[in-house]
Amino acid sequence: MPDHTRPPDKRATIYDVAAEANVSPSTVSRAFSKPSRVNSETAERVRQVAERLGYRTNPLARALTTSRTHMIALVIPDITNPVYAEIVRGAQEASIGGEYTTVLIDAQESDRLERAVIERTMSTVDGFLLASSRMSDSAIRMFAKQRPVVVLNRAIADVPCVVTDNPRGVRRAAEHLGELGHDHITYVAGPEASWANGIRWRSLLEAGMELEIKVRKIGPFSPTMEGGERAAEELCADPPTAVLAFNDQMAIGLIRGLGWMGVNVPGDVSVVGFDNILAADIVTPGLTTVAAPFYAEGSAATRHLLTMIEGAPGHTGRPMVLPVRLVVRRSTAERNPSPGRTRTPWLRRRPAPDPAPHLS
Repeated sequence: MPDHTRPPDKRATIYDVAAEANVSPSTVSRAFSKPSRVNSETAERVRQVAERLGYRTNPLARALTTSRTHMIALVIPDITNPVYAEIVRGAQEASIGGEYTTVLIDAQESDRLERAVIERTMSTVDGFLLASSRMSDSAIRMFAKQRPVVVLNRAIADVPCVVTDNPRGVRRAAEHLGELGHDHITYVAGPEASWANGIRWRSLLEAGMELEIKVRKIGPFSPTMEGGERAAEELCADPPTAVLAFNDQMAIGLIRGLGWMGVNVPGDVSVVGFDNILAADIVTPGLTTVAAPFYAEGSAATRHLLTMIEGAPGHTGRPMVLPVRLVVRRSTAERNPSPGRTRTPWLRRRPAPDPAPHLS
C-alpha cells in the first residue's frame, strides 16, 4: 500500500521501501548490495517500490555494512591530454558493466598532488586505476598495500600493470624512417617522470644500434603542443631530417613550430608521433604515428581491478602488454639527399603575425 503519510518533499528511506514492499530493512539492503542472496521476485518487488518512491542507495552509507562503496578512482596526469579520453571511456564502460562508478582524478602532472588526492579518497573508493602515474614506485606500492591498484602505461614489480608495446612501436617507427633513407633520428623527449618516455628513448637507442641509425635526444619538454613548439626552436641549433616525438601533441606542436620557421614537413624533416589521437588525422600534413589501443587498455585494467576487489589475486608477474601498430600518413617522406643546398637555413624566430583586419 502506498505511503500517504510521508511528506512529498521528504527523501525516501530504506524503512519506507521496506514498509511498502512488506519486507525487512535488511532485505532491502541485501536486494541492492547482494541481490544473489534475495529471492528474485522479492528483489524485483523491492526495486520497483524503490523506483516508485524515488529511493536511492547511498554508497558511503552502504560501505559501513558492506565495506564497499562500489566506486573506483581513475587517476590521470592531465585531463586535457586526448590520450586519456579513450582510457576513460574504456574504464567507465567496464566499471558500469560491473555496477561500479568511476571517479576521475586529474593530477595535473604533479606527483605531489596525485599522492595527496589518493590519500584523501582512499576511504571512499574500493580501488585505484593509475594511468601514467608520476609517483615513485615505492609510493605506488604503498598504496597497493592499502587498496587494490592496477597501473596503466607503466611497469612496476609487485603491482598489476597494463602497458602498450612501446619497444615494438618505436622499432616500427625507426624501421619506417630507415626505409625512407634517414640515418639520423632525433628523439624529442617528454616528462622525465614518465615511464613511457624512458622506455621509448631506451627502445630507440636499441633500435638505432640494430638498424645502424644514429639517434640523439633533446628535452625534456612538456607533453603538449606548446612543448612541441619549444622543441622546434631548440632543433634550430642542429636541424635533423627525422624526428620521433614523445607523443602526438608534441609532434603536432613541432609541425606547427617548424612551419612558423619556414621548415617544410615532410620535405625538410619527417615527423613521427606516438598515440594516434584524433588530431593526428586532422593536422596538415597528417601525422605518421604509433597507434595504441587505449580503450582496450582502460577496459582490461578496470576488469582486472574489479576482480581484485572481489577477492581475486592481482597478476603481479609480467605486465599485460597490448599490441601497437604504425599508422603512416603524410608527415614522413624520403630523406632529402642534399638538405644543406636545397633548403633555406632554419630561422630562429617566428614570423610576425598578420595585422588585425580593419573594423569599420
